[in-house]
Amino acid sequence: MTPEFSDVHDELRAVARDLLGGTGTGTGTGPGRAVGWKAIIESGWPGLEVPEALDGAGATFAEVAVVLEEMGRAAACIPYFGAAVLGVGALKLLQAGPGTDALLRGTASGAAVPAVALPGDTGTAEPAFRLERSPHGLALHGDAAFVPDAVEADRLLLPALAPDGEPVMVDAAPGTVGIQVTAQPLLDATRRFGRVTAAGAVMAEDSMRRFAGDPAAALRRLHDRAAVAVACDSLGLSEAMLDATVAYAGVREQFGRPIGSFQAVKHACADMFVQVTVARRLVDAAARALSSDDRATVSMAKSYACEAAVDVAGKAMQLHGGMGYTWESGVHAYLKRAMLNRSLFGSPTEHRRRLARRYR
Repeated sequence: MTPEFSDVHDELRAVARDLLGGTGTGTGTGPGRAVGWKAIIESGWPGLEVPEALDGAGATFAEVAVVLEEMGRAAACIPYFGAAVLGVGALKLLQAGPGTDALLRGTASGAAVPAVALPGDTGTAEPAFRLERSPHGLALHGDAAFVPDAVEADRLLLPALAPDGEPVMVDAAPGTVGIQVTAQPLLDATRRFGRVTAAGAVMAEDSMRRFAGDPAAALRRLHDRAAVAVACDSLGLSEAMLDATVAYAGVREQFGRPIGSFQAVKHACADMFVQVTVARRLVDAAARALSSDDRATVSMAKSYACEAAVDVAGKAMQLHGGMGYTWESGVHAYLKRAMLNRSLFGSPTEHRRRLARRYR
């Protein structure tokens, strides 16, 4: 990374931390604070990867990764993951056309909030929906659980198998007859997920969008993109827990001394620092690997960063002592978010199994 590019990332990180951390326009304070979507639109984040010809910034996933990390650090509650990360990512994999271009432009401006019905509870990129020929036209069937930001979306992008067996993307409105979107209650209150069900919904022919390249490879890339995005979020929340724990250990006193002076606490904080450092290396490599379709690097980052986040948040709760178990500390919100991240888009076990297959 060139120094000039690093400066751009540092500036973006500072702006994101300021907006998501509590000084921008939003509601509430602390973890899970709901930042106003209007403020996010004005920041230009939804259009970071949208081409400049479509009123976007023409940036790369590396810039999106910076925002995702800061979202994890703040445990922010905004529909950025569904709209900008998966929505824009899916649209850029489709064949160019008036409908696709219009939706990309609408996402960049905030006029549209798409969501991709990519099931978050599985480690597979297989389409959850299928299209069948019927006397009334194309009938859509399928079910996808744990779809990021599906409830807030005004457009649904549904990966499906076309009647000829080729994976396609179906562009549908949430209110279409036969399509139901329901909110899924979660222990993690900082995010919103939904279940998308299609039971014979009749779709127009032009709602079926083809992928620009190999459809199966495109869906794998989209699934890997989701996995890396979750890893970025886990990295950010790990850093937040490390910083909060070190600061607390410096002011909390026991036996007339800051608890940070005790060897056991020092060792625990050092272990957290090592985990965060390794996670950062792996996540940075995975963000770059998305453009080269290096799935092994993606799996390394997802499995390690998400498992490390659970461990780091757990240590943070322990080192905060009795305060760590209180609602006021906020540590619980990060621990719940880390535990959900660990299971989204492939558990550590599933991703390590993928890595093991390389050596068979």
